[in-house]
Amino acid sequence: MTTPTRLLARDVEWSTLTKFVAHPDPHLRLGVLSGRRRVGKSYLLRALADAMDGLYVSAVAEEGPVTARQRFAGDIARYAGVNAALFRADADWESLLDAAIGLTVQRRGVSGLLIIDELPYWMAHSPELPGLLQLLYDRSQTDHGHTGGRIILCGSAMSVMNNLLSGTKALRGRAVVDMRLRPFNLSTTAQHWEIDDPATALRLHATLGGSPGYRNLTSHPAPQNLQEFDTWISSTVLNPGQALFSRSEAEYLLREDPQFTGSSLHYAIINAVAAGATSPTKIGGLLERDRTSLSRPIEMLTSSGYLEQAADPLWKRRPVITVADPVIRFHNLITVPNRDLIETGASPQAWRESQPTFVSRILGPHFEECSREWLRRHATSSILGETRTIASTVINDRGGRAKHEIDVIALTPGSDRATVGLIGEAKATLVRRGPADLERLERLKTALHDQGHDVTGARLGLFSMEGFHPDLVTVARRRGDVLLVDLPSLFDQAEPPVLPG
Repeated sequence: MTTPTRLLARDVEWSTLTKFVAHPDPHLRLGVLSGRRRVGKSYLLRALADAMDGLYVSAVAEEGPVTARQRFAGDIARYAGVNAALFRADADWESLLDAAIGLTVQRRGVSGLLIIDELPYWMAHSPELPGLLQLLYDRSQTDHGHTGGRIILCGSAMSVMNNLLSGTKALRGRAVVDMRLRPFNLSTTAQHWEIDDPATALRLHATLGGSPGYRNLTSHPAPQNLQEFDTWISSTVLNPGQALFSRSEAEYLLREDPQFTGSSLHYAIINAVAAGATSPTKIGGLLERDRTSLSRPIEMLTSSGYLEQAADPLWKRRPVITVADPVIRFHNLITVPNRDLIETGASPQAWRESQPTFVSRILGPHFEECSREWLRRHATSSILGETRTIASTVINDRGGRAKHEIDVIALTPGSDRATVGLIGEAKATLVRRGPADLERLERLKTALHDQGHDVTGARLGLFSMEGFHPDLVTVARRRGDVLLVDLPSLFDQAEPPVLPG
């Protein structure tokens, strides 16, 4: 089934979900869709329900079990085209679920579809729901009187959704789809916001990430150039009177997960990571706590999508911990230090004074990650050989006197040494890159060789926000082993100036 035109960049997800629904299995089938708030889950599932003539129901936060069941009964009645009063006022969850599945099967056969959105809201007051779904599922596998139907369970509370299919939980081993919906990448975000200028779109993506729901939170037109972006930031993300205010959104995202509600420790950990603590030891130092006591909360924040841990593919050292969500990162690095200015109406001044922090702590690291993501999407054997891992790393020079960061490295790890396919540098500065940058990459290549890694087929790559000097382009074309990627190329608006031959 063709993806609806109103869905951007969801072809893979749409194909997976429609194949799940249309599968000829005559028994009940379960699927799970999760993802952070505002990423577009409900939008996708409503489109699926429309296309498949399914029953879509959504739980409501802070609603009691009686009201929730009454609302569910009303949704079932409207789907069936009957009066809601025909349902018993005291109908229990099992009866309602059974009726909902039965109606979809009557209408669509074995591919009848029931979608339950924001399931964690119901589970907060009715924790028996997964067990009841297990009962209906198991009954369908053995009782020919209860066959068919497809159920998709969805939620934004990642700790709840992650546990839904884990360990000894009721639905463990019963879902055939377990999908996590991801935010848009750079180019899709620019398309969604209708921004043609790559420099402006990059800054917006660094600030808000790729969650499409943010566009609906602002009445201000999307910025189309850097000057408009500065005004837009002051009027929205740094405006306490707007729904897109970063403090309101950061707090909302954290409150969304019941596992972290009211937990000052989890908030403190995120603040410490945003301040530059990249390991449990450093986090513990800032919080004056033993690192071992932080292992579990850090693990919970990582599995729930609030923190990321990126392992260095060359060294057996602990992963580097970073804040995963751009809005939370922006809040901690820009909004919190300037709270007084922002709350007294001086947001433009706060934004001007925050430029060094934004460029070095937000835009720079974000550009590096976008460069690695571009390489993952466009990697071919002609560029990277047979390498499988794309990441960043840190190496020492020959004398061990200094450490050097490699922003982008593509390699295949080995037991003793790695086979390196590309060594790259990504710079979000306002300076065009020149031959000196290529010379630095040559020195890093030599350092990797001296440490025993195979760099025989390694290519060199430069990712630049401001482009390249003509003499560098000339050298790169003559050499044939250099990849140059500028900002339009990163947005898939143009071919890179130089591709390896």
